[in-house]
Amino acid sequence: METLMDELQQLSTAEEFLDYFGLEYDPAVVSVSRLHILKRFNQYLAREGGLAGLNEGLSRIKCRELLARAYTDFVHSSGIEQKVFKVFQQGVQRVSVDSLRRSLGEASHA
Repeated sequence: METLMDELQQLSTAEEFLDYFGLEYDPAVVSVSRLHILKRFNQYLAREGGLAGLNEGLSRIKCRELLARAYTDFVHSSGIEQKVFKVFQQGVQRVSVDSLRRSLGEASHA
């Protein structure tokens, strides 16, 4: 008999996960945010201690709940707003025009 972990390891796309847990979804939302949804699901699962941290009898229910929550995060929000990936968590660095001129001037004298 396969465990939940075995079954989940056979899934690879956000659509497969959503279908597996019987969740309705908008394909347009998933096509834009599929990696963000899976990453957020993984983050929520990690906060629960991973699959090993879940009660065996309730693990499917809890995973379904966490995936639904992850999907919902992106229904009215973007990956940039949610800052799931590290690249979106870093602050924006500003560069002044004067500093660009100085660096260009230094490069032309080298």
